[in-house]
Amino acid sequence: MKGSVVAVSGIDTGIGKTYATGLLAKALLQNGRNVITQKIVQTGCEGVAEDVVEHRRIMGIGLQDVDREGFTSPYVFRYPASPHLSARMEGVEIDVLHIRRATFALQKRYELVLLEGVGGLMVPLTHDLLFADYISNAGYELLLVTGTRLGSISHTLLSIEACVKRGIVIRGVMYNRFQSTEKVIADDTREIIMHYLNKAGSSAPVIDLRDGLLEEDALARLCL
Repeated sequence: MKGSVVAVSGIDTGIGKTYATGLLAKALLQNGRNVITQKIVQTGCEGVAEDVVEHRRIMGIGLQDVDREGFTSPYVFRYPASPHLSARMEGVEIDVLHIRRATFALQKRYELVLLEGVGGLMVPLTHDLLFADYISNAGYELLLVTGTRLGSISHTLLSIEACVKRGIVIRGVMYNRFQSTEKVIADDTREIIMHYLNKAGSSAPVIDLRDGLLEEDALARLCL
């Protein structure tokens, strides 16, 4: 039986999607689920993707065979830039089918694959393919990671619009509260995000992340 795939993306780089992915995977493992994470493109490192290494640390497990075999990080580039540029710097063009085959190999071994993207939702994987278009074409649902910092409202609403335009189903919004922001700003930002999700016709829950913990009922609310 083939496992399912849920994509994880953020409103920007450094918003906490690697941490959110690892926390979700840890919670799923603790609930007896056979889950794995994948970083489809990693830039700025060599070998196993550093975000996959961080996932495993958070999950409390070591590197897996699928990590060493390259299935969880099908593309790793040394140059720290957008995937399309990092690939070009190494004389490579990212092949969507190569990523798809790696994900499919994981689906054959695991019940659920959490597929982490690169930077924000609109990052180009190639000159003509954005990450948002990749997950739309694949039919994956999305967990969108946002946060409390100034600018999050605009970036989040733009990401929601991009999903609506492409027919991407937002499974949930992960609201990163472990950034240093005044409570009045953090609470208002969360309320605005919920309001515009509803206006877009989405019933996706907003899940708080704080102090390295998910809300207790997060998995049930996300239907994971």
